Amino acid sequence: MKKLITNDNLFYNRVANLLRNAKQLVVHNVNSVMVNTYYLVGKMIVEKEQQGKMRAEYGKELIQKLSKRLQREFGKGFSVDNLENMRRFYIVYSKSETVSRKFIENKNSPLNWSHYQILIRMEKSERQFYEIESIQNNWSVRELKRQFNSALFQRLSLSKNKKEVRRLSKKGQIIEKPTDLIKDTYILEFLSLPELPAYTESKLESALISKLELFLLELGKGFTFVSRQKRISFEEKHFFIDLVFYNRILRSFVLIDLKMGELKHQDLGQMQMYVNFYDANVKSPDENKTIGIIVCRDKNDTLIKITLPKDNHQIFASRYKTILPNKNDLKRILNS
Repeated sequence: MKKLITNDNLFYNRVANLLRNAKQLVVHNVNSVMVNTYYLVGKMIVEKEQQGKMRAEYGKELIQKLSKRLQREFGKGFSVDNLENMRRFYIVYSKSETVSRKFIENKNSPLNWSHYQILIRMEKSERQFYEIESIQNNWSVRELKRQFNSALFQRLSLSKNKKEVRRLSKKGQIIEKPTDLIKDTYILEFLSLPELPAYTESKLESALISKLELFLLELGKGFTFVSRQKRISFEEKHFFIDLVFYNRILRSFVLIDLKMGELKHQDLGQMQMYVNFYDANVKSPDENKTIGIIVCRDKNDTLIKITLPKDNHQIFASRYKTILPNKNDLKRILNS
């Protein structure tokens, strides 16, 4: 009897998976056709405007009249604002080569219309970056909004030269070495903690674990969670590493220590000890060296430079913020 039940369950799961895959395919096809259709609507509006010699008043009147007629037959999805978005969508994606342009035109768009409504409002370099990352990481619309609002592109750019920033814009985030993983500032607004001078380390750690999925998204590509308060011991002394992750892309353990105040040189020395211990006792010979990140309220870059060896590629310090950053401030720093 038990064997029959098992076989029935396996059969049900096979049928259910087939139906789930079919449903996903239908949704994808509907989204792709919708994106292509809105692209063509935008194209028709632009071409009609050009017949009116691109007079602003002519274009405005054209969209208003078109909106009224379309809404009567097709509903509220064709408001003036939405038609303006379709117009902008065509202008943006017809004038520049992007990862998804050919897919849009071939009715096989990797993103849906809601993604593009966000992307068309960005500057070119940001748009290229977020489009690539959305496709590669299968970001939902919510995740795309969150990464844009937290200024991911600017935060990754802060530690790069102009050539690397251009590469970031054209190819997205490529992880080849530890510095490619590190953000100057980690944004933890999803914890819903107010911006206070300090928290207890245990409170911040518990909050991060309770929102682990969002924290992994903030950390970036390839991270998997290993443990919290990982104990390491030698000569009858015990030490506890706040958070341990593994990065599948770099094939490295990543140790994270949380510090509530300003970074001290002792914190760097402690992390160096943790990293050395993992390299000697935990990582396997075919894995790369362990990475240590101290996430602190504030840091002094001169102190870090003096304390760590010149050829350091393992120990890093990053700030944390519990509210979304001002992107204009980040841009000014980036361009300075």
